[in-house]
Amino acid sequence: MKEQIKSRVNDLKEEMISSIKGCVSIPSVIDTEKNDCPFGENIDKALRYTLDLCKSLGFKTVYKDGYYGYAEIGEGKELIGILGHLDVVPEGDRENWIHPPYDCVIDDGKLYGRGTQDDKGPTIACIYAVKALMDLGVKFNKRLRFIFGTDEENLWRCINKYKENNEEIPNYGFTPDSKFPMINAEKGLLQVYLSKKSTSDINIKVGNALNAVPDKAEYSGEYLDKLKTELDRLGYEYNQYKDKICVIGKSVHSSVSDTGMNAICRLAIALNNIKVESDAIRFIAEVIGEDANANNIIKDCKDDVSGKLTFNIGKVEIDSNIEKIGIDIRIPVTYKKEDFEKALTEACDKYDFTWKQYDYLASIYVPEDNFLVKTLKKVYEEETGLDGTPLSSGGATYARALDNCVAYGMILPWGKKTEHQANEYIVIDELMKATEIYAISIYELLK
Repeated sequence: MKEQIKSRVNDLKEEMISSIKGCVSIPSVIDTEKNDCPFGENIDKALRYTLDLCKSLGFKTVYKDGYYGYAEIGEGKELIGILGHLDVVPEGDRENWIHPPYDCVIDDGKLYGRGTQDDKGPTIACIYAVKALMDLGVKFNKRLRFIFGTDEENLWRCINKYKENNEEIPNYGFTPDSKFPMINAEKGLLQVYLSKKSTSDINIKVGNALNAVPDKAEYSGEYLDKLKTELDRLGYEYNQYKDKICVIGKSVHSSVSDTGMNAICRLAIALNNIKVESDAIRFIAEVIGEDANANNIIKDCKDDVSGKLTFNIGKVEIDSNIEKIGIDIRIPVTYKKEDFEKALTEACDKYDFTWKQYDYLASIYVPEDNFLVKTLKKVYEEETGLDGTPLSSGGATYARALDNCVAYGMILPWGKKTEHQANEYIVIDELMKATEIYAISIYELLK
């Protein structure tokens, strides 16, 4: 049966790629509420597009006020959940893209576009994995429900609304929003804003998203010449455009912020070195610097299950009225949120900042002897010949939304993570391999 499943998956290749292209072409970045769309018209279009796709493939679909939707197939008491999200992070500077971010171009065996890897491509791959089983006449003696979220990159108001509406909670499931073999432990996520009345004479507004390491930070003002000299001394990369300097970093997802290069932090270090007056600049330069593990706030915060704490300065706003810093923190699973909050408060007090929570998601851990974990591990190992031992992550996926839920693919061990970066892409051969793994995994879960 496995060979039949693989064959059918590959028969659906062109149709699946076309569907991914259609979804990626919709720039579903969060926007202000408009025409009864809680997160903007484009996110609503992406949700409706995906539900229409599922309906055309034979699923029963439900649309709920622009917050979420779901598509279901099968019969029985047990409900398997597959959770994906259709919103994306902003594309950033389009000049950094090889191909326009929403054109979804195929080049050198790769499908480029914002959302190809996070999370439209993987979500639609799972839909077609189920479609392959449907085409082969597989009996769905359990119900399978795709739950499509629309606010995953921000505050999870979509999945929270799903729960508030007393929708049925799956017995177990997965989200295709990470990497293989699977993630069964996710760090706690805490997002906060530090703020205080301004004592600065500079104006800065930099950063697009808390959960992405900023790859540029612009400054214009009276300190331009001194800043340029200091950046040269530090060896920091920058571009100059007449009356503006843009410090260059390397963008990665904030869950792995210690592998990126934070442009905001580099700008702050340089400005602090030339004695620019700003408590926000001082805090970033003196407390964080380029240490994305925040050892000056809480030293050696790590555990064997999930690794080190990561700390990302994602946004900064300074003007004559306010100094404000937006931060994303991923806390190891064995630490308490309160431990970090106490340390953060002590650090803030020294610079006269107060902080306010913007979002919090508790850590999760699904044991290795769980039925779901064992089933997915077995399929992955048989289909790749690789070790399927579960991993931990600082990422915040929809696995946190359910009990007995893990993040399962779709990035293979040899694949490159490009989510939240310019030139996001998925390798088509890897897309097809992952879709085969999904189809066989769902087949096994249905037994």
